[in-house]
Amino acid sequence: MKKSTNNLSRRKFITLAGGAASFAAISAMGVPLDWALNEPEIDIDSLESDKISTDVLVIGGGMAGLFAAVKAHDAGAKVLMVSKGRLGASGQTPFAKGIFAYDPKKEKLSIDEFTEAVSRSALGTNNTVYTKQLAEHSLDRVNELKEWGFFDSTLYNKSFSKPINERNIPLQERIAITHLIKENNKIVGAAGFSIDKEKVIFYEAKSVILCTGAGGFKPNGFPICDLTHDGTIMAYNIGAKVTGKEWNDGHPARSENAAACYNGWGDMFEKKPETTSIEIRHDLGVDMNYTAYMTGGSAQIGPPRMGKQDTVIAGGPYKPEEFNKASSRPGGEEDDNKRPPRKDREGGPPGMGGSVVGGSSAGMSIHKAEGLVPINDKCESNIPGLYAAGDALGSYMAGAIYTQIGSSLAGSAVQGGIAGEAAAIYSKTVEKSSISSSKINEIQEEILAPLKREAGYSPAWVTQTLQSIMIPNFIIYIKKGNLLNAALAYIEELRDHHVPMLRAANMHELRLAHETANMITTAEMKLKASIMRTESRCSHYRLDYPELDNENWKAWINIFKGEDGTMQFEKQPFNSWPV
Repeated sequence: MKKSTNNLSRRKFITLAGGAASFAAISAMGVPLDWALNEPEIDIDSLESDKISTDVLVIGGGMAGLFAAVKAHDAGAKVLMVSKGRLGASGQTPFAKGIFAYDPKKEKLSIDEFTEAVSRSALGTNNTVYTKQLAEHSLDRVNELKEWGFFDSTLYNKSFSKPINERNIPLQERIAITHLIKENNKIVGAAGFSIDKEKVIFYEAKSVILCTGAGGFKPNGFPICDLTHDGTIMAYNIGAKVTGKEWNDGHPARSENAAACYNGWGDMFEKKPETTSIEIRHDLGVDMNYTAYMTGGSAQIGPPRMGKQDTVIAGGPYKPEEFNKASSRPGGEEDDNKRPPRKDREGGPPGMGGSVVGGSSAGMSIHKAEGLVPINDKCESNIPGLYAAGDALGSYMAGAIYTQIGSSLAGSAVQGGIAGEAAAIYSKTVEKSSISSSKINEIQEEILAPLKREAGYSPAWVTQTLQSIMIPNFIIYIKKGNLLNAALAYIEELRDHHVPMLRAANMHELRLAHETANMITTAEMKLKASIMRTESRCSHYRLDYPELDNENWKAWINIFKGEDGTMQFEKQPFNSWPV
């Protein structure tokens, strides 16, 4: 049902807008204010509400979510799986086509040697417990995927559906989860809404596993744009510690028609997945962004096999010499120049060739280096009953740089299985808790607030403003304290003034409003963590602190919400568990 905008006076609108000078200025120029008025397309009062109970709630339909649901079920738990997208087509999973499988009968390096080599490339930033887990369990997960037909198709829905259907695990798709619910200092469920059915849904659960991926700022040039840090921010809002916000993914795009992501990356979707073996690398940092910053224009130089290499630029991110060429990398057997030609070795992203530019994945962190802080080797967070897996878990499996091709997909499968089993075991030790009526009413009001707002900012406009602040090369990749603080001032303005005034006319815009709020919180985290880390290491590079600082910074940065609601920070020494 549409609400007439005639009922909202100009005076009332300006009051709702907080008396913003910008609105007054626009009005003075004779520009109508209707662009800011909300015209709901649905009758908010008629929205339905459901409550569903389960033992283990798995949020996310990618590789981590698949194994979390399967292994929780196999451990004897009642499982429910919900996904914002389609099973097997969510987040970064459909883009990944290589999966690492450590076969002790074939690999030259032992698991300990593999772990040590990853630590050298990661400059100490990896958690060796999770690195070893990757090697120990990857082959078993790959063999299960083979049984389900994963390697027989370019698309994953059919193979993912096989074990889910065989176990009769209920699956709900196109559900936007907006809240995790904690009562009596433990997780009791989650809440969100159906994008298609105009319905608010509350889930009561003994344990919850976040398999929600990482996120980005919806940049152009990369085919993954629906990840917005939802799981991380929902967990942060109820007291979970999160980590890894200063690290940055450096996937490039073609300099010509850079936003045509399918032209650049389409053949990744058109190929069937395959297994990979050990080849420790030091990739997807900020070296091409540094080159572009120092020389101007598109980056003609990139990481190995990602661009032309005929110019050397002094300075820039440190890269261990051991990982410069395939012939010298642990597990690498051939010099790059001797390898047979292949589409994805022509210069740009797969099949593109030509010169490349960085930043097409701006806002995403290195795989497994961002997300909830694990308190042990079971993918458990500091909130009892709340687990995370894959790119939703800040496990530092590969450290703060991309060290092993195929480890992301394998790591998600491995961690999903571990989290699923752990959550099922935990669920047997606790009684079911009902979500209180007061909590339900409070959360429902928060979920629907953008629909009820009579005027405000559209999520698309606020997102575009956020992108213009965060995506520039000299903010997110080539960092300096003064610019980071300048960007932070803008982000704090969005946080304080724009988020409370996000509006939505339908369920799709409601999803966008919640996603935009999550991206703004993440932007604040990324800027503050980048300011705090006064050194350069792996995928974090500061022009004003260009060197490694092993005396002060052999530590991860954890972020949590203080009792007063403010964002708090702490150091956690490498290869330790949080207090």
